[in-house]
Amino acid sequence: MTKKLKELKSIINEITDISSAAAVLGWDQETYMPKGGIGDRANQMATLSKISHQKFTSDKVGDLIAESKNEIKGLESDSDDNRLIKVLDRDYQKSVKVPTELVEEMSKANSLGQQAWAEAREKSDFSLFESRLKEIVELRRKYAMIFKPYDHIYDPLLDDFEPGLKTADVKETFEKLRPKQIELIKRISEKTEIDNSFLLLKYDEQKQWNFGTDVITKFGYDWNRGRQDKSTHPFTTNFGRNDVRITTRIEPEYLPTGLFGSMHEAGHAMYEQGVAPNLARTPLGSGASLAIHESQSRMWENLVGRSLPFWECFYPALQKTFSKQLGDVKLSDFYKGINKVKPSLVRVEADEATYNMHIMLRLEIEIGLMEGSIEVKDLPEIWNTKMQEYLGVTPENDAEGVLQDIHWSMGAIGYFATYTLGNLISAQLWECINKDITNLSDQIRKGDFSALLAWLRKNIHQHGAKFEPQELIKRITGSKITPEPYIKYLNKKYSDIYCL
Repeated sequence: MTKKLKELKSIINEITDISSAAAVLGWDQETYMPKGGIGDRANQMATLSKISHQKFTSDKVGDLIAESKNEIKGLESDSDDNRLIKVLDRDYQKSVKVPTELVEEMSKANSLGQQAWAEAREKSDFSLFESRLKEIVELRRKYAMIFKPYDHIYDPLLDDFEPGLKTADVKETFEKLRPKQIELIKRISEKTEIDNSFLLLKYDEQKQWNFGTDVITKFGYDWNRGRQDKSTHPFTTNFGRNDVRITTRIEPEYLPTGLFGSMHEAGHAMYEQGVAPNLARTPLGSGASLAIHESQSRMWENLVGRSLPFWECFYPALQKTFSKQLGDVKLSDFYKGINKVKPSLVRVEADEATYNMHIMLRLEIEIGLMEGSIEVKDLPEIWNTKMQEYLGVTPENDAEGVLQDIHWSMGAIGYFATYTLGNLISAQLWECINKDITNLSDQIRKGDFSALLAWLRKNIHQHGAKFEPQELIKRITGSKITPEPYIKYLNKKYSDIYCL
């Protein structure tokens, strides 16, 4: 390793450690921190964000990046060092434009916003969150405008979560997807409604927890390098590849929430646990993007966890655990029940056929907030109107409506499109996986996920953030992100379930 590159890596390691320390505080805030600690925590998070930003945007780091470029000219384009400098240069050129004061201000607003959102959601009262969200939106607009000229004000925000992707790209993809999903939902709505009332009974919370942890253990989640806790909104966070933590939420009268929540977050976590050790403590030592991340979580939750082969293996144990509720429920009925299609109010509990409609709704609102065509004070009414327009349902209160997601309170505006993109990527990858592992369904039927996890480790996980999302997917599947495989997957699955 050259002298300049070694010096640069040393600084980057320190910056990564600061970010990891901030992540620990963020995890604690969502799990165990007393409510009264929010003011102190907001200051702590803001200070760490300030220090990290100042260290990264220093002239010294800029000089070292430029000098390292010259030192690594002879390396292969895909080498770790070459890719690291490429990512650092991209991130530096973007970060150096952002004033440290704004970074500190956004961090503090996000911490206070999360606390206000939690209280507002608990009391189902948007007014308790409105002023905090207005501040967050104004700060995000201020941040985005730093990067003028741009094609769209939303582009810089999307780029934070999905490097290289433009708002126009997402809109084009969604325009191809939307009519196909609407057509499928309409065909299903004409069929007899599936009975899933057995999922809405009283289920012991500890037994739910235990069953979920058993499932994700078999998936390959490494408990020696992770743990699971409860939070208002499930999430995954990592403080390094050897400390990747997840949370879930247990609903005592709706079985799927906790179980599929654990599967989903384990998918995220196993991705982080699988990043190559030599990428640790650098910007390459995490997932390539939020869409790639979502492809992993949605794959384990849906393509595996909601599949018939999976339940042919696990249903007898679940039925035994909850014999009172499921003793007389046949496997075929249970499988149909967990895959029932019905427009619903809550995104995280939406079926696969309607889920993307929730995302499209949120994307429209986010773009409107950034363009200025939507004001924060009008969000509850706009949300309810769009829910009726997109899904034919109207929330009865703010908690099940505009307050159901935590993301805006965290300043994560630009994030939601990655959920749908993750769905599309998961199906693209699934086609390749099944070509390479020809007996995958039989392996899942036996509760053996080792070959699947090994494939993901080799093709996705180990690379961390070395490749931009479109590049990574093209390397694996031969094409960029496209909706066709996902549409094909949905039509096949629901044609079988609903006899379409």
